[in-house]
Amino acid sequence: MAIWSRTDRRQLTDGRFVRAYQDDLLIAEGVTGVWDWVDVADTARVVALDQDGRVALVEDRFYLQQRRMLLVPGGAVDRAEQPEAAAGRELEEETGWRAGTLEPLGVIDQLPTATPARAHLFLARDLRPGVLAREPSEEGMTLDWRPLADAVTAVREGAITDAASVAALLLAALRV
Repeated sequence: MAIWSRTDRRQLTDGRFVRAYQDDLLIAEGVTGVWDWVDVADTARVVALDQDGRVALVEDRFYLQQRRMLLVPGGAVDRAEQPEAAAGRELEEETGWRAGTLEPLGVIDQLPTATPARAHLFLARDLRPGVLAREPSEEGMTLDWRPLADAVTAVREGAITDAASVAALLLAALRV
């Protein structure tokens, strides 16, 4: 049985990547509430390790944060796509490297009070050259290779703050 039940839903926006909704809820007998939430695609993030134990990190600019951010490669899972396929696609598009193997590291709920979207985390190994194919919005993206231990230090020092990247790097460090 659901904890809360929805009695009505209104769609507030219908954007290219985001839809916003407002749900009327019955929380308990006689107790009602309203919940605002957004519908966005799931994401996939990849910790790509080369043969020397270095991890691929990308740095790009982000509008809402108004700064450049360091993170592991990744992006949206298309509606008809499996998370593992999205992880492989995003890794190649953003770094120009293909994964020989992709191992699931886990799944996280990045912002459960605002969206049901989840981040699927993978560890890529046996890298081989692929085709770099960044989107126009990723024009200023750069690629940096660091030892995994240095990437974990960057998490501890607050240089990597993207929630999925933080979780993926820490889970990968526990795995290797």
